[in-house]
Amino acid sequence: MRLSRGRYAAVMGRAELLVSGAEMERILDRLAESITKVLAERDPVVLCVMNGAVIAVGRLLPRLGFPLTLDYVHATRYRETTSGGDLQWLHRPAASVRDRHVLVVDDILDAGITLDAVVRACREDGATDVHTAVLVEKTREHTDNFKADFVGVQLPDRYLFGYGLDYKGYFRNADGIYAVADEDV
Repeated sequence: MRLSRGRYAAVMGRAELLVSGAEMERILDRLAESITKVLAERDPVVLCVMNGAVIAVGRLLPRLGFPLTLDYVHATRYRETTSGGDLQWLHRPAASVRDRHVLVVDDILDAGITLDAVVRACREDGATDVHTAVLVEKTREHTDNFKADFVGVQLPDRYLFGYGLDYKGYFRNADGIYAVADEDV
C-alpha cells in the first residue's frame, strides 16, 4: 500500500514524540560505550537485522572504534503490517558467523520472537558467542523471557516508529521515536 503525502502528514501530526533525534544520538553514544567494554577485543561480526536495524547500525558503527566486520540477516514477521506473523527468512549469513563472536543489532525488542530466532540460528551456524543489541526495548513480556545484552532505551508497549522502526513500511526515516496514535493503529 502506498502512502499519500496527506496521509503521511496526518499520521505524523497525530503521533506522539517519545524520544527526540538528539536524545537518540546520546542513547547511541551510551550503547556504543557499553558494547565497546564487552566486545572491543573480540573482533566481532556485526549482524544488522534488516530492514529495521539499518539506521541503528549505520549510526552505531562509527562509534565503535575497534576491529569488526559487518554482515546482515533478514528475518521478518511483519511484512509492512502492524501485527507479526510467521517468521520468514530472506537471508541467513551462516558462513560469516562460524567461529566468530557475533553482535546482532536490531531496531526493537518487541515480543522477542525474531531476535531469539536469529540468535538461535547464529548458534546453530557455529558462532563462538552471540550478543544482542537493540535500539528500543518495549516494556512487556518477551518470548521465553528473552533479554537483549545491550538496550538503548525502554519504551511503553505501543506501536512505535522512527529511527528505523516502521509503521506499515513507512516512517523509518522519522527523526526520533514516535508512538502511533490509537486511531491509526
